[in-house]
Amino acid sequence: MGKVYRIIAKVEELRNASPGQVISIDIAIGSGPGMAFMAKGVPAKGVYAMAGVPRNMAVMVKHDLPIKPGRYVGISIADKGLGIAEEDIDKVFDPFYSTKAEGSGLGLATAYSIVKKHDGHIRVESEFGQGTTFQIYLPASEKKVQEIEEDNVIPGTGKILIMDDEASLRKIAGKMLKSIGYKPEFAKEGNEAIEMFKAAKEAGKPYEAVILDLTVPGGMGGKDTVKELLAIEPEVKTIVSSGYSDDPVLADFKKYGFKSMLPKPFEPQSLSKALNKAMHGKTIP
Repeated sequence: MGKVYRIIAKVEELRNASPGQVISIDIAIGSGPGMAFMAKGVPAKGVYAMAGVPRNMAVMVKHDLPIKPGRYVGISIADKGLGIAEEDIDKVFDPFYSTKAEGSGLGLATAYSIVKKHDGHIRVESEFGQGTTFQIYLPASEKKVQEIEEDNVIPGTGKILIMDDEASLRKIAGKMLKSIGYKPEFAKEGNEAIEMFKAAKEAGKPYEAVILDLTVPGGMGGKDTVKELLAIEPEVKTIVSSGYSDDPVLADFKKYGFKSMLPKPFEPQSLSKALNKAMHGKTIP
């Protein structure tokens, strides 16, 4: 195989764009963190993934994809799982849709949003009982890998509590927080977050801020959790986070007791700004 086309992408976002965590994508970075080109795909441990290696593709003028004609880097990800029923195919990228007993389905919604943000597309083909194939298309670039400084990331220190029922999202957010100077701790749902908040306060080691997932299937979500936290500590710095960017709670977060809001998917810049606003009441463009 010859050289794979370059793509321009935000590295941390693209590393999290593999559908369902099926593969991890290795990125070859130039002299700066903002530009990258695809190197290879590696099957995740315990997953029967095939054809994870990127390849050059051409999307012609006449095609049925919602992307512009041109050169693309394509990544096919196939598994040998149960597959997806025909009536569910159109729902797989919807936030909170999931066929799994655990999880909210935000993994695929996040992957779709990230790829779309990079002017790409994810296509899914599946037959129930025969497995599923995801095809990722990312536009190629003629530009050379060069240094681009990551600007507008506001560093900070202290403990941050993240409440989210999705393990993959907790992991991603935790890495981001560490990269900008914070120490993350995690809760899966509201009751656990409340107990951790109480324990930290009683130990004299309180959290600087708490990030709450708005919706937790089968558990206490952010809207109810923040009420309990405010009863314990009226000055608690809370941030509401959701995959539904048009949710009324995000639109009017102060009304519900939050200090800031953070739509999913997010990147280090928006995460650091949301924390800065919650803790210091400052908004930096």
